Amino acid sequence: MRILLLSAYEASSHKAWANSLINGLSEHDWTYLALPPRHFAWRIRGNAMSFAFDAAFKPSIEQAYDLVIATSMTDCVGLKALCPNLQSIPWLLYFHENQFAYPASEKQQGLVEMQMVTLYSALAADQCVFNSHFNKHSFFEGARRLLKKLPDYVSPDWLSNIEGNARVIPVPIDIPIENRGERTRINPSHNHSSIRLVWNARWEFDKGPERLLAILLALQSRGVDFEIAILGEQFRTIPKVFESIQHRFASYIRQFGFAPSRDEYLGFLAASDIVLSTALHEFQGLAILEAVALGCVPVLPARQVYPELFGPAYLYDSHLNDIVREANSAVDRIVQFANEKKAAPQVNEYQREAVLKHYRALINGFAL
Repeated sequence: MRILLLSAYEASSHKAWANSLINGLSEHDWTYLALPPRHFAWRIRGNAMSFAFDAAFKPSIEQAYDLVIATSMTDCVGLKALCPNLQSIPWLLYFHENQFAYPASEKQQGLVEMQMVTLYSALAADQCVFNSHFNKHSFFEGARRLLKKLPDYVSPDWLSNIEGNARVIPVPIDIPIENRGERTRINPSHNHSSIRLVWNARWEFDKGPERLLAILLALQSRGVDFEIAILGEQFRTIPKVFESIQHRFASYIRQFGFAPSRDEYLGFLAASDIVLSTALHEFQGLAILEAVALGCVPVLPARQVYPELFGPAYLYDSHLNDIVREANSAVDRIVQFANEKKAAPQVNEYQREAVLKHYRALINGFAL
């Protein structure tokens, strides 16, 4: 099949998803077009014009295809209107996230409009795919809430067929066999007594850096012997709390900032005992899954997608309005796991080979 793959906002995790399809399903003829991850609101609202008319994309867009696979930020309705050759072929819409489940921010502008673009795209697509059950549930729940607020000529029932047909297929993790951790318990092969933590999220407010600081303060106040690698993607604007973390915990930090290479990033994960999340929004937790695949034990808040990943044994209490209380619950879990030599859970169902067979079957179904 000739497949057009569109990513309207190519963040690193979106790129990983796209590459996994292109490289793992090489029996198909892929054309991949992507827009850079900046100007978020404009990307969602303007990507149809960019793809349809910009000289960098127009020759590729106008080719003949058998299937379009697009991320949920892509304006499917706009592209179908502007590109006649894309109107009569099937569309698969992939939700890496959704605009109904983001935590509130004073910087948010035009949220309802962004939600409507995504809603229109879902209604116009032939198939919707989500990377987690949490993502799927929060999208349809949020979309129905929005429809109920609109004045007339709308019905939440419009979503029933789409929801019934929707699939959940995660982004695969692709950890080379030689890098997959043989160790499954805390500290069995390390020549150190301290607990090695890793926090590997984007350096933005929705990943809870203030909560990370609270956990580090709680660990310090209890006299817990620990080290931490603070990794993750950074952008032009970085929350000020990271300056406080770097200043207060310099002697505890073994890496502060984006790892210089993929291999070095995986090395930090493989050398850690526990992967810690403080996220206020998470639709799959790809970075967490990669760390667990390399032997880290997850310590995760009981919210967002996390309860469906590993179950309650690896969760700490979520207290959105009480950061100190939440931090103490996280530290309780960290200390417990260190004392128990807790085993890392299995993530075989998220490995590349296991996930791609579901995508292969789904895509081949469009050829029938």
